Amino acid sequence: MSNATLPGDPPGGRRAIAVWCIGVTVYFVAVIFRTSLGVAGLDAADRFHVNASALSTFSILQLLVYAGMQIPVGLLVDRLGTKKMLGMGAVLFTAGQLGFALSPSYGTALAARALLGCGDAMTFISVLRLGTRWFPARRGPMVAQLAGLVGMAGNLVSTLVLARLLHSVGWTAAFAGSSVAGAVAFVLVLLFLKDHPEGHEPEPFPHRGSAYVRRQIAASWQEPGTRLGLWVHFTTQFPAMVFLLLWGLPFLVEAQGLSRATAGELLTLVVLSNMVVGLVYGQIVARHHAARLPLALGTVAATAVVWAATLLYPADRAPMWLLVVLCTVLGACGPASMIGFDFARPANPPERQGTASGITNMGGFVASMTTLFAIGVLLDATDDNFTVAFSVVFVLQAVGLSQILRLRRRAARRERERLVASRVETVHVPA
Repeated sequence: MSNATLPGDPPGGRRAIAVWCIGVTVYFVAVIFRTSLGVAGLDAADRFHVNASALSTFSILQLLVYAGMQIPVGLLVDRLGTKKMLGMGAVLFTAGQLGFALSPSYGTALAARALLGCGDAMTFISVLRLGTRWFPARRGPMVAQLAGLVGMAGNLVSTLVLARLLHSVGWTAAFAGSSVAGAVAFVLVLLFLKDHPEGHEPEPFPHRGSAYVRRQIAASWQEPGTRLGLWVHFTTQFPAMVFLLLWGLPFLVEAQGLSRATAGELLTLVVLSNMVVGLVYGQIVARHHAARLPLALGTVAATAVVWAATLLYPADRAPMWLLVVLCTVLGACGPASMIGFDFARPANPPERQGTASGITNMGGFVASMTTLFAIGVLLDATDDNFTVAFSVVFVLQAVGLSQILRLRRRAARRERERLVASRVETVHVPA
C-alpha cells in the first residue's frame, strides 16, 4: 500500500493530534466506566445478592445495548458528525455510571448499566471517524490502534485505580467519584472539538429518511471487506473482553485460588500486553498491509492453544507461569480485533465510514455478549465448573474462523479492484 498522500487527504499535523486527543479522552473515560464492573463483580454479587447468571446479566445487557446501537450510531455519525455524537455519549455514560453508584436495587442497577452501554456505544465509532477526517488515509491503521491503546489505558485505570478506591472508600463514593471524569470529558468536547479541519468539509450527502438508512446499511454490507471486518472483530476480541469485563477475576480467585491482589496484577498484565502489542500491530499493518490476516489468524490460534492448556492442565490449578502466558496472549486480542476495521475502512467511501465501522464493531461485542451469558449459565448448571463453562470460547472461535476463511479471497479481490481504480483516478487528477 502506497504511503503517498491521496488527493483530498486531510493534512494531519499538531492541530489534528490535539483535536483527536479530545475525542480519545471521551473514549478513555467510556472504557473506564465500561470495565468498572470487571473489578467489582464479586462486590456487585454481594451488594445485590445475585448468582452468577444474574451477575452476568449486568455485562450482557450493557453489551446488548452497545451492540444493538452500533449500526444506528454509525448512521448518526455519518449524518450528525462526531462532536454531537461524542457529546451525547458523554452525557449518557456519565449518567449511567452515576446511576450505578446510587442504585438501591438490582433492577435500577441494570437500567443504569444499559444507559451506560448506550453512551459508550457512541464513542469508539465517533473516534474512528474523527481520525479519518483529520489524518491522511495512510495513517489509518496506526491511528485506529492508538485509539484502541488509549481505551486499554482506561481499562488499566479501572484495574489499578478504581479497584483500590472501591475497597478504600466504598461502592457509592468510588463509582460516583469516577463519574466526574465524564463531566470533564463533556466540557472538553463542547468547547474544543471540531468535526474536520477547515477546507475539508465532507461533500453534502442526501439524507432521506428510511431510504437513506437502507441504502447506507445495504451498500456497506454488500462489501466483502465490511463482512470480513465484522468476523475478524468477532473472532479476535471476545476472549479478552469476557476475561476483563467480568469472568477473569472470579476465575483467578475462585478456580485458581489466587488472592484478589494477585488476580488484579494478572488482569493488569492483560491490559499492559494489549498496549504493547497494539503499537506493534499498528506499525506492522501500516507498513505491510498483507500482514493483516496472518496477524488476526495467528492471534486466534495462540489464544485457543493457551486457553486450552490452562483449562486442561493436569492438576487442580494451573501454575503461575501458565497464567502469565495466558494473560499475555489475551492482551493481543484487542489489537487483533482492530484489524477488522482495516478491512472495512478501504472497502467503503468516506460517507459510509461510520456505518461500516458500526457493522464491524458489532462483531466482537455480539461474541462477548453471547460468551458472557453462556459462561454464567454453565457455571450455575455445573456448580462453578470453570473448565466446562470457559470451553464455550472454542465454539465461537470456530464459528468466526469459518466465516473469515470463507470471505478472505472475495474481500482481497475487491480491495485490489478498488486500489487499481483509485490509482487510475489519481493519475487523471489535474496538477
